[in-house]
Amino acid sequence: MNEFIFLLAALFSVLNPIGTVPIFVALTQDYTKRERSKVSLWTAINVFLILIISYFVGEYVLTFFGITIPALRIAGGIIIASSGFGLLNGKFSRNKGLDKKAEEEAQQRDSIALTPLAMPMLAGPGSISLLIAYYQEHHETNAILSSCLAILAVALLIFLILRSAHYLAKYLGASGIVAISRIVGFLTIAIGIQYIISAISSILHDLNL
Repeated sequence: MNEFIFLLAALFSVLNPIGTVPIFVALTQDYTKRERSKVSLWTAINVFLILIISYFVGEYVLTFFGITIPALRIAGGIIIASSGFGLLNGKFSRNKGLDKKAEEEAQQRDSIALTPLAMPMLAGPGSISLLIAYYQEHHETNAILSSCLAILAVALLIFLILRSAHYLAKYLGASGIVAISRIVGFLTIAIGIQYIISAISSILHDLNL
């Protein structure tokens, strides 16, 4: 249960679906309620598939390229912390990898559930590196089951939040969304820094320093 709660909280902080609300509203402002629900569902499904594949296949990618876990943790920590700083400053679009040109192109597509919503806005390098590193340290049967349930739970939360995005934007307002995202951003920075500290500690331990 502790592993489930930890990974769910970490993934939710890194993915930050609350910060995606204003972007989702902008991209789907001309959609019907049914179309928004469909996009929300497929976005959640795509995020789940991206994360679950990364979780199980990531170690083989690391082995193929000869990347160590400490290196992954440092790189992932930098990305996660950088993402957190973007949220702390309220720069949602830039933080989510969506500039003005990409947003205009996205509005011309038939489906935006995979790109840009699922990737890179939600399931990005930060969450992928987090899952790969987590699997390396917690690969017991119970841990794997808890991790899969956490990924499923965060996908469900993404669906519920995006499905209610227009209501959240209306009642929370821009200032409310910014306030929540800044809190999440602070936690995300802490997670990124902790990953870097863990990697450095592991390196020093291996060097017997």
